[in-house]
Amino acid sequence: MKRIPVTVHTSDPLSETGILSFLRDDPTLEVLDREEPRTGGVAVVHTGRLHELAATKLRRLSRGSDQAIVLIADRLREPEMMAVVECGVRVVLWRQQATPGQLVEAIHSAARGESLLPPDLLSRLLAQTSLLYRHTLSDGDQRPTLGLSLREVDVIKLVAEGLGTREIADKLAYSERTVKNVLHAMMTRMQLRNRAHAVAYALREGHI
Repeated sequence: MKRIPVTVHTSDPLSETGILSFLRDDPTLEVLDREEPRTGGVAVVHTGRLHELAATKLRRLSRGSDQAIVLIADRLREPEMMAVVECGVRVVLWRQQATPGQLVEAIHSAARGESLLPPDLLSRLLAQTSLLYRHTLSDGDQRPTLGLSLREVDVIKLVAEGLGTREIADKLAYSERTVKNVLHAMMTRMQLRNRAHAVAYALREGHI
């Protein structure tokens, strides 16, 4: 039987030792050093919350390798859920519910290209996606990109160019109120503090 190559990524040495110990005992898995060159396999990423360092690690893994990703986390807020989706993570385990057997099952699911999400996370993700679609389609029959709607991307691109509300409205043939509503909805959903923060988010996530 061909074993599944697995790497483990966490900033917590104690957690890393525990995860590695029971993964190495499983005959179906081949645990590799995370810096070792590899093709395919599964990356296990462990974090409490999806802080910036963990999000950066997910983005690097999703863009720089062909490994499937299993994320172990304490919890995810709505903006963090969308970031996880954007990084291509399809298997998530809550840390407080993760047993060695569940983690091995999750690794096999990821290796087969399957999705595995906790029921409460799946429910919240579907609700967030539905909200995003309703917001987008209420402003016109457009399909959203992951994380930001197409209308939000159009608006934030012009904000990044230094245009004010009235200039954006004129350029996109919207009312000023619509521009303000689009920005407010985006910043509220993604928990962004102001327009500069929104531009930084859009740049970081590759929307502009």
